[in-house]
Parts: sequence; structure tokens; C-alpha cells
Amino acid sequence: MSTEIKVPVLPESVADATILAWQKKPGDAVKRDEVLVEVETDKVVLEVPAPSDGVLTSIVADEGATVVAQELLGIMEIGAVAEATTAAAPANEAPSSAPPASGVVGGPTSPSVRQMMSEHGVDRDQVAGTGKGGRISKGDVQAHVAGGTSAQTPAPEAAAVSSGIAASSAAAPVRSEMGEREERRVPMSRLRARIAERLLHATQTTAMLTTFNEVDMEPIKALRAQYKDQFEKTHGVRLGFMSIFVKAATEALKRYPDINASLDGDDVVYHGFCDIGIAVSSERGLVVPVLRDTELLSLADIETQIGEYAGRAKDGKLGMDDLTGGTFTITNGGVFGSLMSTPILNPPQSAILGMHTIQERPVARNGEVVIKPMMYIALSYDHRIVDGQGAVGFLKTIKELVEEPAKILLDI
Repeated sequence: MSTEIKVPVLPESVADATILAWQKKPGDAVKRDEVLVEVETDKVVLEVPAPSDGVLTSIVADEGATVVAQELLGIMEIGAVAEATTAAAPANEAPSSAPPASGVVGGPTSPSVRQMMSEHGVDRDQVAGTGKGGRISKGDVQAHVAGGTSAQTPAPEAAAVSSGIAASSAAAPVRSEMGEREERRVPMSRLRARIAERLLHATQTTAMLTTFNEVDMEPIKALRAQYKDQFEKTHGVRLGFMSIFVKAATEALKRYPDINASLDGDDVVYHGFCDIGIAVSSERGLVVPVLRDTELLSLADIETQIGEYAGRAKDGKLGMDDLTGGTFTITNGGVFGSLMSTPILNPPQSAILGMHTIQERPVARNGEVVIKPMMYIALSYDHRIVDGQGAVGFLKTIKELVEEPAKILLDI
């Protein structure tokens, strides 16, 4: 019995998607829930699993093709064909998924490996996968780029490309008397293209302003140093600065509802809940998973969810529901060493909070100059919804709550 493999239903905000990679080729036996193909939207990579055991008989949409929701991707044959394929193996030998002894076989790859291959202009069938089931690792790609030192010998075509013989290779080095000068051309991913589009839209269509303040991080550092071991032992997660900033932002959003609002056409929508997006860096680009109802979450709940999101972002496992919605956003450029920046709005939200690196600086305290661990914080806001007084008051509230974390715990 044949069954159709289709593009999953896409959210209203996502018009189409791109076929990122087929993990199976026609004739391959597959098991139920095994990934057949990965489809990239402008937000996440969606995995399309096999609905049942069987064999992939044909591919309708090739890698790189643009598709829409419910569009046909391929055809599977269910049941009997899979059994016949398995029975074709010798009776005294179990079917093997390992690559053949000669030639190059491109096994399944992760999103990060595919990104590396794209950056180096390497095709999947040029690299010998040394992982389980012929899976290609970053080490395999690096070895191929360095000169094909992978466990298996590259095919002549692959060797020609890696040595610069193939004229069509975008990564082919250009030699001159000055030595080797390399250029490479890599297609922009849908995620990065969408990020660029949204940021440009935000700067062109909003009345965006940014206000700054600075926070003395000494009290929160002392609190963390005193209780971090007990906190981790009790809750199973480490106590970080982000959870305290999330709680401080949640309280500030209650006091300044304009900053928790969004613009819908000519209407301003005021949200009676706090869904705070946390900007997370992944190998595919910046993504913003959303913490729901932060007014109901404890510090431990927040740290746990942030940790889960970070891990799933690294593995390319964030779902569409994780990234949609949000009434406010926090981004932390400090993890990369940024001292100060002006974060760009995440429409239709009316504001975004930027955290930065902690730096010891001389400050005045009670008429004396002392050294304190200070952090600049920035609030970019849409002046069509938020006025300057509210923006400054919001940022001042963040400062006060972080400098006196007991107020967060006491809800005062």
C-alpha cells in the first residue's frame, strides 16, 4: 500500500519552506518515526518522519526546492515491501547500515554538519561518513576539506573538488604571487534571511528609540555565590543571572503595561500575561524561544526552561510553538563580551531589553570612588506605543530590583 509524504502544516506566519535534506533515498527501508526529510522554515527545521515501516519509493521534491504546507514530498510503500527488502539479506548475516568498503557514501547529517558542508562548498556525497550507519560528523567534513584524510578514500570527483580542480567549485582558491587567497560563496539560510528581513522591517517601520542605565551587579553576585550550591542541589539547575533579570522584567512589565503591549494594525493590544522571549544563539543563527507566563514561574523553573531551550537550539530541535508569540524579549550580548549595544525590536512587540557584559569600573558611592562590577542595560522601544517617561521608569525598575534581589523574592 502506498502513502504520500507531505509537508507538515505550517503556522499562519510561515508562507513556505525549503527542502533542507533527504535522510533517505528511493529504495531505502525505513522504520516508523524515522526521519525521512528535513524541511527548513524561516524559524525552525521541521523533521518529517515515516508514518510506518516501509520503503521510500520516490522523491517528488528535491533538496533546495521551495514547498508549501501539505505539498507532496515523496511516496512510501507500506508493509510488505519493507519485509521483502529485509529478507533479501543473507540468512547468516544481519542487514547492515554501514557504508560499503569503497567509494563515498553520504550518510545522515545533522543541521550543524550540513551548515559546515555548505560553508565549505562540499556536497554530501563527497564525504565519507565514519559515524554509526555512515553518519557524517564535523570531523569527517574537516578531514575532507583538509585533504581527504577521512577513514575512506574520496572518489575521484570529490578529490578533484577538494583540490580545487573542479572549476565549478565556489570555494576554489584563487592563487596569486602573494600566496593563496581564498573566497567562497555560500547561500544565505532561510533563517538568516528572515532575521535580516525582520530587523530591516523593524528599523524602517517603527519609531525606535533606546535608553540606557547601568546596574551594580555586586548584590546579585554575592547572592549567587552564597546560594548557588544549595540552589543546584535542591533544584538540579544552576542559578544564573538571566532568571533574576527575567523575574525583574516580569515585575517591571506589570508596572508598565505599555511595554508589554503590541501593535496590531491601528490597535494597541495590552497583554494580561508575560511571555518573555530569550534570544539564544545557535549555529543556524539567532532564535528566540518564549518562556510562557513568567509571572507564574519560579527562578528554578526559569533556569530549567532556559537550559532546555539552549540544548534544543544547539541540536536544531526547537519547534514552531517554542518560537511563536511573546510579549517582550531579552537579549544578552554580554555572553559574547559586548559592553553596550542598541538591540533592535522584535515586532510586533513594543520593547526589548539588552543585557551586556559585567565589567569592574570605578563608581561613586557615598562620596567615595569604589570599584564595582557594573553592567550596562539598554531598552529599545517603539515610541508609537511607549513614551520616554515609561521607558526610563521601566529600566529604572529593572535596576532597582536587580540591585536589591530581596525585593524580587519578597514581591515588593
